[in-house]
Amino acid sequence: MRLGYRFAWLMGRAACSTYFRWRVVQRERVPATGGVVLATNHASYFDPVFVGSALPRPVYYLSRYTAFEFPLGNFLRRVLNIVPVDLQGGASRGFRTILSRLEGGAAILIFPEGTRTYDGKLQSPKAGIGFTIIKTSVPVVPVCIIGNYDAYGRHRRFPLPRRVVIKFGQPLLFSDERERAKTASKEELRELYQSVATQMMDAIGRLQSDSIP
Repeated sequence: MRLGYRFAWLMGRAACSTYFRWRVVQRERVPATGGVVLATNHASYFDPVFVGSALPRPVYYLSRYTAFEFPLGNFLRRVLNIVPVDLQGGASRGFRTILSRLEGGAAILIFPEGTRTYDGKLQSPKAGIGFTIIKTSVPVVPVCIIGNYDAYGRHRRFPLPRRVVIKFGQPLLFSDERERAKTASKEELRELYQSVATQMMDAIGRLQSDSIP
């Protein structure tokens, strides 16, 4: 970890362990090196902190390209491993940015739901996560954050000291789907992207319902 990221990582871990009294379950399921997609549910602004602080390796986070257009914005992006994605400029540019990081061995955090839940329940996934998974060859680790909605959901003005649990699932490879995509028609690809996204959310849902070991 670079010095700036490590400082932020240590601060995040301190907040998670003391204020949120977190528990991290089976973090060893995340590969220690190499490209990996971390796909998690999204209920709180703190979700990147919860997941990133739980892992001993650096994690990269996606953000709108315009979110850091202010003094020191570029500095913060570099320190916090934030990858700017030009959503208004089209999906291709955003995908190329993600792909280059994954091919370089990065761990990238993605929210399949696209936005924070309004009621604490899992939302339907966007097909874009399926597109990303199919077009890459890296493992995908489902992650479920439990308690994040109660701690700092949309209905909270300030974060509350609620207990949070971060559960990591078994890595998924989607080998069959990636192979089928090589010869699929455009219509079949759209269905395949949505199917992969749905499988990903189902894996997150199982983590949410499974008992904590």
